[in-house]
Amino acid sequence: MRAVVQRVRECSVRVGERATGSISKGLLVYLGVGRNDGEKDVKSISEKILTLRIFPDANGKMNLSVRDTGGAVLVVSQFTLFGDVRDGRRPSYTAAAEPAMARVLYDAVLGELRASGIEVASGEFAASMEVSSTNLGPVTILIDTEKAF
Repeated sequence: MRAVVQRVRECSVRVGERATGSISKGLLVYLGVGRNDGEKDVKSISEKILTLRIFPDANGKMNLSVRDTGGAVLVVSQFTLFGDVRDGRRPSYTAAAEPAMARVLYDAVLGELRASGIEVASGEFAASMEVSSTNLGPVTILIDTEKAF
């Protein structure tokens, strides 16, 4: 499972004219599900998102998590995180999970995050979405449960 995590002042996602989710201060998470991912990846990435210390403490040091700050999380599914461009210019998505399995694991991540008690919003799985955000810092972190990076 892969995630691009951005610390944001605010962000929102729309499908056509319909808003599907928005948050104020917190994390925007683009989440990709790989073909070999399972429940252990759901638990691992959810815990990492909740405990990632990228918010400033009283001394300005990045030492607090989204949970510590009372922030929220907006999760957007993004299979293109598994795009492979090592050979040629057109991405190959063979490492991405099939849509049915990806949906199950994406929903499981949303469930884990919601179970933590923080506010969680989401995009719409497999939809063409417009995402707007204001990145604070900017701070952008990459997470891969297989520790590929």
